[in-house]
Amino acid sequence: MMIVRLIGVLVVGLGLGAAAVAAGAPPQATAKPAPAAAAAPATRPPLLFKEVWKEPPYTGERTDENQRFTPAVVTNPDIEAKLYGTDAKVIRAARHEGRIDLWTGMTTSPVAVTLRNKRSHVDLTGLARLRWMVRTNAIHTLYPVVKLADGTLLVGNRGIETADEFYEVEIGFMGMRWYRLDPVRVAVMTEVERPDLSRVDEVGLATLASGGGHGIAGSANLSVVELFARAVPR
Repeated sequence: MMIVRLIGVLVVGLGLGAAAVAAGAPPQATAKPAPAAAAAPATRPPLLFKEVWKEPPYTGERTDENQRFTPAVVTNPDIEAKLYGTDAKVIRAARHEGRIDLWTGMTTSPVAVTLRNKRSHVDLTGLARLRWMVRTNAIHTLYPVVKLADGTLLVGNRGIETADEFYEVEIGFMGMRWYRLDPVRVAVMTEVERPDLSRVDEVGLATLASGGGHGIAGSANLSVVELFARAVPR
């Protein structure tokens, strides 16, 4: 009997609804959801700085000693270059393919080269990119390096190899795994989760192996570099 009564109520309800429509009662309009606002397309930040190295002042013939890195090899007055590693002092400003690059072939330790904007920190989040003309020789590998605003030096896990040729490589920083980097030994330490890349003091590259000398031996060449990022006041 309970089932019959429920069915009867349903039928009566349907009959009343049909009568209302027949009498000309306007049907209730179904509300349409408002269209979602279109997300603004992500855009890459503009060029923040560019560095084209030059040879240091010297007399006589070019040698490994008189072409060693000095602050004079930096051409951009807003930029200073930093070297890390126990034997970073022997990094040379060398000439290849009509360009000057920083060459690590004579080093006897891992080394890192970073650039620092004198006027501001940099924001490496989102679509920020580091673009660098590099060459790695004899299975050498380069890795991204950042120095955070608090002084922590980190190395990322995305290796760069160019198989003995110069290539312009582009590096994005998001989604990378980061590790503390000992600034003296350039040795990889413990992992750092979710570092703050919105205020970075220095950005560059490291090779975690010593150089192999002249010729196509283990080494890296770091030529023209550009950073596409937003400046953050210091």
